[in-house]
Amino acid sequence: MGPEEYSGDAENGGAHGERPSWESEDQYDGPEASTPGSSEMGIRSGSPEAENGQLALPVWLRESSKSFHWRCVPVPIRHAARAVVAWSKGPDPPQIQKITPFFPFIQEAPTKFIDQHFPKRRYKTGLLVFFYFCWLLTFSLVLNHSAQAGNIKGYGKPQPIWCGASFWDAGNSCGLNGNRCRPFDNATLAFRCPANCRQTKVLNPHAVGDQEFNYQHFVIGGPTAAEENSTIPDTVYRGDSFICQAAIHSGLVGNDKGGCGVALLAGEQSNFISTRRHRITSIGFDASFPKSFTFVSGLSTQCVRDLRWPLLAVTCGFTTILSLCTTSPPVFFTSIFTMLFFHVGLVSDPPNHSDYASLTSIIIGRFLPAAFCAFVIYKFCVKPQQTSLTANIERTILWLGGAWVGSLNNYTFDFIPIQRLTPHDLQVQAGAKLALVSVVLLIFSIACGQVYYLRLEGRFPRYLAIYSTFVVGLLLCVVLPPLHLRIHHYILALLLLPGTRPQTRPGMLYQGILVGLFINGTARWGFDSLMQTAASLRGDGQLDSLLPNITAPILGSQNITFSWSKPPWPYDGVSVLVNDVERHRWYYGEGAPEHTFYRHDLLEKEYFRFGYMMGSDTGDYTRAGVWEGDVWKHMKPGPSR
Repeated sequence: MGPEEYSGDAENGGAHGERPSWESEDQYDGPEASTPGSSEMGIRSGSPEAENGQLALPVWLRESSKSFHWRCVPVPIRHAARAVVAWSKGPDPPQIQKITPFFPFIQEAPTKFIDQHFPKRRYKTGLLVFFYFCWLLTFSLVLNHSAQAGNIKGYGKPQPIWCGASFWDAGNSCGLNGNRCRPFDNATLAFRCPANCRQTKVLNPHAVGDQEFNYQHFVIGGPTAAEENSTIPDTVYRGDSFICQAAIHSGLVGNDKGGCGVALLAGEQSNFISTRRHRITSIGFDASFPKSFTFVSGLSTQCVRDLRWPLLAVTCGFTTILSLCTTSPPVFFTSIFTMLFFHVGLVSDPPNHSDYASLTSIIIGRFLPAAFCAFVIYKFCVKPQQTSLTANIERTILWLGGAWVGSLNNYTFDFIPIQRLTPHDLQVQAGAKLALVSVVLLIFSIACGQVYYLRLEGRFPRYLAIYSTFVVGLLLCVVLPPLHLRIHHYILALLLLPGTRPQTRPGMLYQGILVGLFINGTARWGFDSLMQTAASLRGDGQLDSLLPNITAPILGSQNITFSWSKPPWPYDGVSVLVNDVERHRWYYGEGAPEHTFYRHDLLEKEYFRFGYMMGSDTGDYTRAGVWEGDVWKHMKPGPSR
């Protein structure tokens, strides 16, 4: 009879069906040699079984076929590996985490009240439908009132514009002499700005004369009189300034509630002054620009301001009531997810839009795929955590509060100096590296806590395999040319949500925040790709293209002549910006590669930038060279946009 047929036991008299001691091969790593003078003969086992009076077995008998093929691995390493595996499996039996509510009588009072007065399922269903109807009616009425742009006497209904709208496009997008961006003066625009436009910043370097600005507001100009005595008609802004930020800077519109106004195009102006007003620092520009604008004051307006704060109170109140009054995980999650999604998409952080009809169409289109993802989140993350949970007040504070914090990401996490999680932004944005390290350390500390709870529940090996798969997939994405990995915050939420499964108070908070981040990411930006091309990551940033080699110009009393060499393939022309406006285009075969510029004011500076063209498209421009008086200051090396 072989060892696998043995059914006896040295201590209990050979109870039928029990495994013999030598089949517990996963617990011990091998024999220890007997020392001289020992009372034992031959080979003895170092296992506790020998100490308990069980038969000591040699290594070749104790090692099963499953482990014996690791015989080339040293015994201490095998022992350490098995100890790690045994630790990762957690206690036996597993300790499933359950929240015992504080003051259960108080936390369960709302649900007990509903069970007492609405005992049947159809009554509760009718009450839930009535609840949805009340929220939808209130939300729709307030939103419709907010969407009504009102009227400005003499100018009609103002046009909704987004926070980055301007009268001028960067580079040579407005064409030669800016003809595509006409008219330059004697025209008005009645506009309406949303709330929170002060948050908008340029995310790529923008050249203004010989300066470059990034990660800041884009307002050029301001009061023409002394700042303390200035009024709205005294403020003049360059045509490419963000209109809504200029309106906040001038004091016409408030940041918290938005507002309406009328912009008046003022034609060519010069010497735009840099000032700081209403927490926006404008940019100075000491040359002329063909298009500028100011604001009309003293208007009689019936402008409905942005009502995102009243709507926040409405949705926050309804979600709180629902969270306190239900213990059903599907009712809780489905309702909260839907209400938060439409609140973010239509109110607190809407995508750029021209009217509310197009905005509603965008949000509905994004909600359908988000709802599928929400089902997966619910099945594998939310349902295990919310099942049998009766601590409704704690859930409202931790899970729902965290969901609101994540959903209002444009307010709650705006202080973190990371606009986009890309290598370029981390290199050039001030404080981004330190912020990233801090966030990574925070996530790591949270992950360690979640690992502890997953181990107690005996789920750690499974989740270790899941996250190992995630890591391998991300590493493959990193090395996949020519695309670039871009981890949006909705993707970050999806990656971290599985680890929030255990029913613990910290887990409820983390899960709520991550669900909120997913909602904000998909409602505001949509399902942007995990893998993006360099062009999509760059946006309106620099192309790192070839730059023209401009020789030293020939200076006259009132003119300056530039010359350049033949453009390399595939370029066929050169574009010249003067004071950030395209003033000349030269194509190969259209005469000599040179041009003479004349000025009308001897005291005014002129800024020149040059860039290669391919058809009507341009690459990067050079930095600006400065012509002041009879002195030419050559451009510094490097590109600009």
